[in-house]
This record gives sequence, structure tokens and C-alpha cells, in this order.
Amino acid sequence: MCESEKKQSICAVDGVSAAGIKEGKFGLALIKAEGTSAGVFTLNRACAAPIILMRERIKKGYLSATITNSGCANALTGEQGVRDAEEMTLIAAEYLGCEPETVGVASTGVISRYLNLPLIREQCSRVAPKLECSSAAESLAARAIMTTDLVEKHALVEKDGFVVGGLCKGSGMIAPNMGTMLGYVYTDADIGHLDLHEALQTAVNRSFNRVVVDGDTSTNDVVFCTATGKAGKVSKNEFSDALTECCISLSKQVAKDGEGATKMIEVVVRNARNESDAELVAKTVVGSPLVKAAIYGEDPNWGRIVAAAGRSGADIDPDIISCWIENRNTRALVCDRGNIAVDLAKAKAALAGDEVRIELDLSCGSEKAIAWGCDLTEKYVEINGKYTT
Repeated sequence: MCESEKKQSICAVDGVSAAGIKEGKFGLALIKAEGTSAGVFTLNRACAAPIILMRERIKKGYLSATITNSGCANALTGEQGVRDAEEMTLIAAEYLGCEPETVGVASTGVISRYLNLPLIREQCSRVAPKLECSSAAESLAARAIMTTDLVEKHALVEKDGFVVGGLCKGSGMIAPNMGTMLGYVYTDADIGHLDLHEALQTAVNRSFNRVVVDGDTSTNDVVFCTATGKAGKVSKNEFSDALTECCISLSKQVAKDGEGATKMIEVVVRNARNESDAELVAKTVVGSPLVKAAIYGEDPNWGRIVAAAGRSGADIDPDIISCWIENRNTRALVCDRGNIAVDLAKAKAALAGDEVRIELDLSCGSEKAIAWGCDLTEKYVEINGKYTT
């Protein structure tokens, strides 16, 4: 275990070291950690070359390191893109002293451009010697993969006998269709590949798959999870809960850092017929451009919320739905079992600040789900209107 003063998140996990470099738009991050591994990938059919490569390699259930570049997504680059992704693993393996087949690779940045492999090799030659288990090194790795992100994103869950740490990048092109970003999660628990994959899929479904910034799904989304095993065997259920907790923390940070965002939105749906319906409603509401825009303008237009729930595809009855809007200081009931109950002044006050919570009681069951997102602002259009230039 790293010394306590050096802990941050992934570098609090025994067996993990990191380093990174960012030069203008182009960065490179290395994370070294050997162990049982699993991955979950974007469902976008126009997926990037690293996704194509890693979907096959992760089936072996073992990684010794990851290499990630920023500035170029290596997406929509055909056979050359796949060869370039393979070359990245060769470069990392050369400098880290491991087998190329055990290196995970990811890319982020502009789509439909080829990698600058000489730059990647040169950066890797400078980053590899700086690998260490420290907060500073982890911060460099986190910053190396940031694109439009404004802040680093780290999470650490400490349990009795093991820890789970993660870092990720993600700010735009975020929709609930796996991934929503690049994520790297590590644990010192000893857990088998199949159990690890199952726990990761569950965690992703209840975290990253419930974040909506703009409704778009990236070509490059991936979450890698590696278990170094240094803490020994742990309860499968306890590990799964800890992994989900870590991923939820990262997901909320992604939502809060949404491109151009001024408010993080949390949508809680309770008393649904089943979890699937609760999830459908939560994701539809938090992904609605009309809801997002209203929250940005602090306009308590609660009808947009119930209308979004109605088009979600979930089995709901609008005549028995109740809805609240709240922030840290104010909670306003705006709809009481289908009846208008809004105090406009109080509801508007509940939209102030940088975090807003919407709660929907569907009154037709006992299941619950939560989704996260952010408001929609002019800044989002400005960022994405000039992204490549």
C-alpha cells in the first residue's frame, strides 16, 4: 500500500503506479497494474480502433498496464487505425517490460484522424521512467487524458480489508449507452475474471449508463477494471457494492463537469413497477433538452418533467405521479398525485445553486433508480461548434 499521504484513488491500490504528460492538445497516460481484468465498451457501432482491439484482448481476463493518448480518438480510421492501436500496445510494452497482449489501449480526442505514433512513442519514453505510486503521479495521468474536461475525476472506496479506486475523463458526448467516458478502476481484492466482469457490468449499468450530458454516445467509451489481488479474497457481494459506489462517484463528477454546465442534475425515481421502468424514466428526464434548458434558466416548468417521464416508454400513470424539485436549501412539491401543487416562487428558489435534484414518485410499485446529468447552456454549443478548430 502506498503511504497514506500519497493516496488519492487508484494509487491507493496496492500494485498500481501511474504517470502522464500533457502538451497542448496531446497527452499520454500510463498506468501499470498487473492482475485479473475486465472491460465494458461503447455500444456505438461506429466504434474506435482501440475498442475493436480491446474487445477481443480483454477476453483473456488479464492486463498488466494501460496506455491512453488524448488529442486523437483513432476512430473511423479503418484497418490502419487498428494497426496503430496495436502499435501503441507494442510501444508501451517495450518501455514497461511486459507483453503487448496484456496492455490495454484507449484513445480520446478528435474523430477521423490518424494517430501521431512518433509523438506517442516519444512521450511514452519520457512518461515510463516517471511511473510511481503517488497522488502527484496520478494527477499527471488524469490530466494527460483530459480533453474538454475542466477538472480531474477521482474516487476511492475503502472497505474492511480492500479498496477500490478509480479515475476517469468525460465531459461531453455523454449518453447512457455504456461508457460515457474513459474509466480506469483498480482494486487490491482477489476476484476471478467472471465475477469481476459481472460486478463491472452491474456497476456500469447503475452508474455510467445513467449519466446524460448531451444524449450523444462516444465512439471510444471504455471502462477497464483490474484486480491486483494483493488484499486476498473478499465477499463477491461486498466487492460488487464497493465497485458500484466507486463508479457512481465518478459518474456524478462527469455529470457535474458536463460541457458548459452550470448545474448538476440528479433525478430520483421511486415506487416504480420495476427497476427497468425507474431507470427509463430517470434517464429520459435527465436527458431531456427541454428539462435541461429549463433548469439552466431556473424556470420551474415541471410539466416538462412529467412529459418526459410519459414518453420514456415506462409503464406509468401520470394521474398518480408526484414530483418535487429541490436543492440544498429548498424542497418544493410541484405535482401531488397528478394535481398541480406548485408554489412558483418556492419552486424557482429550489432551482438556484449548482446542484438540483428532481424526485418522481410513480406510485405504482416499490423499485427505484437514479440518473445524473447537467443543464444545457449556450456554452455547450460554443464548445462543440469550435471543437476541431
